[in-house]
Amino acid sequence: MIKAGIIGATGYSGEALVRLIARHPEAGLAFVASRSEAGRPVGEAMPGLGDLPGDLVFCAADPQALAEAGADVVFLALPHGVAAGFARPLYDAGVRVIDLSADFRLGDPDVYAAYYGADHPDPELLAAAPYVLPELAAPGWESSRLIACPGCYPTSVQLPLVPLLRAGLVEPEGIVINSVSGVSGAGRKANAFFSYCERDNSVVAYGAPRHRHLSEIEEQLGAAAGREVVVQFTPHLVPMARGIATTIVARAAGSLAAAEEVLRAAYAGTPFVRVLPSGTFPDTRNVVHTNRCDLSIVHDARTGAFILTSVIDNLLKGAGGQAVQICNRLFGLPETSGLL
Repeated sequence: MIKAGIIGATGYSGEALVRLIARHPEAGLAFVASRSEAGRPVGEAMPGLGDLPGDLVFCAADPQALAEAGADVVFLALPHGVAAGFARPLYDAGVRVIDLSADFRLGDPDVYAAYYGADHPDPELLAAAPYVLPELAAPGWESSRLIACPGCYPTSVQLPLVPLLRAGLVEPEGIVINSVSGVSGAGRKANAFFSYCERDNSVVAYGAPRHRHLSEIEEQLGAAAGREVVVQFTPHLVPMARGIATTIVARAAGSLAAAEEVLRAAYAGTPFVRVLPSGTFPDTRNVVHTNRCDLSIVHDARTGAFILTSVIDNLLKGAGGQAVQICNRLFGLPETSGLL
């Protein structure tokens, strides 16, 4: 059994990880760490998880102590700027680390500083962390000890768009991306803006024109296109608990048939990406509580654009589920283990 630790388990993504690892056939919980809940039974904080060991309690989030706790892999479900301080002692102790924060997603520390408002906390370690979206990452990352898990919006953007950029079937210039997210994407925090009364029957754009995920999106799309890519990205908050729907408008540089063929070839045999027929639009209700992405493409003959749409669960394919998918690959397990 893989011994897995989770640090930052009281957030939505952390709770999703606890649920997945507790029910994973090949992994078990070595520890669940939280600064705010240390000493409290995990089952008391998460009563919906009836299959947790009765003696499992939150331990203190002490980086050095956790590095010596005997875990094979540790998931960091922590805010940016905090995760790196835990990653370093774990990495130095030889523990495999899967980081769900933004601390290791960007290859350029100057871009990190520009978007996150502080110098990168560990530029040296940044170079050791491959960015892994499992369906798109180049082979060889499985030997790494520190993995950067993609953000939720970037996952929903890259899965439909990257294969087409790599194939030269969309123009890199003038890409416009609009995404809507459930409120859980903002994390578990006490903030009136995210309260039920404020968000019910309400849709609002936010974070424009420089949402933090824009840096990650442009870096990864640029790598796919082999040149700098600048996009217009506008996220929106909608009155649902979870789920992301993304719509991308990009100028076509090939036929619809060629684009569909590229997408189907890119995801043939992959268990978590489903390419729907053109003219069929993905719906969040079909992917929430799963690790799946549904996507489709249509061509607008009037404007000469492809319209790409995708849906994911922001807490699973956009966070905890994708992290477990990465973990499965790291340890040579079936990619779907614990996720179906």
